[in-house]
Amino acid sequence: MATTATPHGAHHDDRVYHQFEDYEQQTDSYVIGMWCFVVQEIMFFGALFMAYTLYRWKYQDDFYQARQTLNILWGAVNTTVLLTSSFSMALAVHYAQQKKQALQQACLFFTLLCACAFLFVKLYFEWAEKFRLHHVMGPQFHWTGSGSPAHIQLFFSLYFGMTGLHGVHVLAGIIVIGILMFMTHKNYPSVRDYIPTELVGLYWHFVDIVWIFLFPLFYLMPK
Repeated sequence: MATTATPHGAHHDDRVYHQFEDYEQQTDSYVIGMWCFVVQEIMFFGALFMAYTLYRWKYQDDFYQARQTLNILWGAVNTTVLLTSSFSMALAVHYAQQKKQALQQACLFFTLLCACAFLFVKLYFEWAEKFRLHHVMGPQFHWTGSGSPAHIQLFFSLYFGMTGLHGVHVLAGIIVIGILMFMTHKNYPSVRDYIPTELVGLYWHFVDIVWIFLFPLFYLMPK
């Protein structure tokens, strides 16, 4: 009995790139890659958290004096903003799974607005005040309160370093979410399912969780 050969690629899924055998393998590769990225980011931030913990334990009184200059209200506002954005990102993944593009785009746009609001509050209301009061590490650093100026400057070095690095991740999230919105609007084949939105959401939840640790460590430090 003669058999008819099926031409190679006759039933090829346009979402699958040539280096993958099928869509499931491609999806697994994406998810594993993102988790590897998140784990190495956790290790990177973990070293900073360890340094903060050691210095906080060693210079408790001085760190507490420096902490009193931070604005708890603005820190709480930013915490609320990020938690809200995390919820809207989860909704974006949900609507992407249901292929409701309009609602997905709306949730992504709201997440984008929250991210921009976070950076605005951080830079305009918090960091600007620290620069005005010369609480920035370096030759212009000035401290008139109690405590060792060297230890106080160490606190602000950790504050600017850790919150600044987190801010860079927020900025990267803004860029990635913006690209995802553009590609979804143009209906690129690679974003026709929910996986890209889920991966972006995973990154954004990581950014939110880092802030959940930063907020109490810096702003709610007990005496």
